[in-house]
Amino acid sequence: MYAIGAKSLLVGVTEWCADVAPVGRRPKLGDCWRMESAEQIARLRPTLVIGSVPFKGETLERILKEPMTFVALNPRTLVDVERDIRMVARLVDYAAAGERVIAGMRRELAAIEKRARRKQRVRVYCEAWPKPRISSPPWVAELVEICGGRMVVKPGGRVSDEEVAAGRPEVIILAWAATGARADAKKAYGVADWKDVPAIKNKRVFVVRDELLNTPAPVLVRGAEELARIFGSAKQRITQRR
Repeated sequence: MYAIGAKSLLVGVTEWCADVAPVGRRPKLGDCWRMESAEQIARLRPTLVIGSVPFKGETLERILKEPMTFVALNPRTLVDVERDIRMVARLVDYAAAGERVIAGMRRELAAIEKRARRKQRVRVYCEAWPKPRISSPPWVAELVEICGGRMVVKPGGRVSDEEVAAGRPEVIILAWAATGARADAKKAYGVADWKDVPAIKNKRVFVVRDELLNTPAPVLVRGAEELARIFGSAKQRITQRR
């Protein structure tokens, strides 16, 4: 909404929106996972409520009981993210602005991909949550590819310590959901099954602010820039070792 210039239409936001947009003093009302009362939203008299992953059933039940139009977004890939931007922009009569945002994201990601292009890709494990261990969503795996890497496990699902170790990642990225930059790299270095993993042996575990990779919005470009910087630096050291 901010990217397309429609911020004046917002009467309330989630508690996480301030991490990626200048929300000012707009009411912050939980999110689709944790919300004390959907009545708080209803009192703002919105004509449209937009929710995105992750969803919790009981929270959605509270929202759907209120007389509000609710749109649930569940993107998985970068194409899905673009589709959602386009849909939201059209719903609020900012269709042209939505297309400009999408075109801008494509240009910036193409530029990053061009700069990061290399013959040998960095083997990467990106993590969205440590317990249970969950790999970053598919759109992050796509960003990894754009930035010159390759995810060594299936994205967007539970993985075991053994599966990560078998992929022998040369770089590990921790972007734990809803933690900002508070992911703990020490926990990765302490995993017994990872002691022979190249990323662990060579001290290449990096924390990336979670909103840069876990927010399905234009801010993903900033996340890609951070990944490209990390991979570029790591690749130089990996090449030297080889």
